Amino acid sequence: MNFYDVTLTISDTLITWPTDPAVSIQKTGRISQGNAYNVSELTFGSHCGTHIDAPYHFEENGIKVDQIPLDYLIGNATVFEIKNTKKIDLSDLESLQLTHCRRVIFKTINSSYWKLVGIDYLSVEKFGDKASDTHHTFLKNGVIIIEGLDLSNVNAGDYELIALPLKIKDGDGSPARVILKGI
Repeated sequence: MNFYDVTLTISDTLITWPTDPAVSIQKTGRISQGNAYNVSELTFGSHCGTHIDAPYHFEENGIKVDQIPLDYLIGNATVFEIKNTKKIDLSDLESLQLTHCRRVIFKTINSSYWKLVGIDYLSVEKFGDKASDTHHTFLKNGVIIIEGLDLSNVNAGDYELIALPLKIKDGDGSPARVILKGI
């Protein structure tokens, strides 16, 4: 059985969306400095790194991250590789076998850069677009979005998805550890 950790590592150097808070990790206790334990203070936005967008992120009455049913986040998923370097168009989707897919992940050229439905980018929106049509279309229809995946070591095909966000009360999103298991 092959497991693929497709989660970006959260660190002070992690790229975030320009309007989101930067990541800061400060060591507040260190054994090497005489403390009885190591402990860190973490500061980052709810949409940093690999994260899950709850419908509430763009829809006032959408479900919140702590309300997402686990069966949305765990189960069979299909990874599709799309080589279009600018954006995923309707023509790209029409050629795919999407009819029986409950969970879809798109691998694009971004995986070769690391950067970043699931997408290997910081957002399902094109950078620079002010409108959030893609988010609204997915989220108002109850589709959970996973952004910031590292699919560089994953081939197109079928997997079991395990995507667990932090259980943040009334959260609009959350960093998540996302694993694909070969089936």
